[in-house]
Amino acid sequence: MTIQDPTTPTAPAPSAARTARAGRWPATAVFLLNGLTLSTYIVRLPALKDEHHLTDGQVGTIGALFAVAALASMQFVGPLVARFGSRTMLRVSLAAMPLLLGAVGLAGGPVAFAVAVTALGAVHGATDAAMNAHAVTVERLAGRPVLNGCHAAWSVSAVAASLAAAVSAHTGVGSATHLGVAAAVLLAGGLAVGPLLLPAAADRRTRPSPKSGRAGLRGAWTGKVVALGLTGTVLMVCEGAALGWGAIFLHEGRGVSLGLATAAVTAYTAGQTGGRLIGDRLTARHGATLVFRAGGLVAACGLTAAVLVPYPPAAVAGFAVAGLGGSVLVPLVVSAVARNDGTGHDAATLVSRLTTFTYAGVLLGPALIGSAAEAIGLAGTLAALIPLLLTVALFGPIRRGNDHSAR
Repeated sequence: MTIQDPTTPTAPAPSAARTARAGRWPATAVFLLNGLTLSTYIVRLPALKDEHHLTDGQVGTIGALFAVAALASMQFVGPLVARFGSRTMLRVSLAAMPLLLGAVGLAGGPVAFAVAVTALGAVHGATDAAMNAHAVTVERLAGRPVLNGCHAAWSVSAVAASLAAAVSAHTGVGSATHLGVAAAVLLAGGLAVGPLLLPAAADRRTRPSPKSGRAGLRGAWTGKVVALGLTGTVLMVCEGAALGWGAIFLHEGRGVSLGLATAAVTAYTAGQTGGRLIGDRLTARHGATLVFRAGGLVAACGLTAAVLVPYPPAAVAGFAVAGLGGSVLVPLVVSAVARNDGTGHDAATLVSRLTTFTYAGVLLGPALIGSAAEAIGLAGTLAALIPLLLTVALFGPIRRGNDHSAR
């Protein structure tokens, strides 16, 4: 199925556009705060595992509880945003997430730890869908792309959290103290950013709409959303392959040292961050369709070099190119699925449906790649992703319409 990027019915009023442009940085800050919260928990997880004497299986179960809670909460975001606005939801969640992060650090045993992590997952999932919907509203009102910049902030958050964890480990700071201090900083940041977000009326439905029932809890599973969702799943599987298996491939398949092998992850992340920092400008100048196609082709070329070139430094460079090209793809899919709703009132529901697919890619991707690697080898499995990525790049469900191209 091919999908035409939908047109916006009318150009935004000048005052609305100015307000939306001013709201770009607060929207980006929400991505940073959400990413810092999740990344801080992830980088501290090994220490928390030891402190609670958890087995690998128990950690996996707790991770599954986090994911299920996130996916479940996403399904309720659309109706809540339509009723209260994404700003209201985000102000609540930006206050709740740091408190739950602190609760994770203070949990007195495995059961309390699992409960705190599950609650954190639920609020994180709701925040993830609401913040993307809010950013799409900024795009719609400003008449210019912002999603890549927002997702760049998420990438930066992972680096910042890793550095903070390294400093904490070096200085002997315990998990409870680390998470408590991080929670206080994140809470202050959320309270400061909340009032700067777009008014709730920007994406809150003020009166019943003939289409209001279409994107409720059971709606919005249209062919367009499913096609874009499956695209997102493929992209997240490919991203997970690079981040989760790239270093293993270089170490075990190419025989390089662990230090050089881990450079594959660093290279991919650096390329991804750099691409997202310029992605909005490229989209504004050349349009979403061309940028999506070009980004996918660049990513496929980079993955080809990473997997097929036997020279390790060239393989590391290939991962960097793959991250650079792939950086723009998921943000453009998020923008496309939300813009299927011309009014913006149901954007949160559409985004939550898409996020269900992308989370499935994150959760299922590593397991699928591991199973395939046992059957045909890791090199063959990673190589099989190249034609899949090329197919998405050339035939993905984003078609020319009202691209964010320069006028």
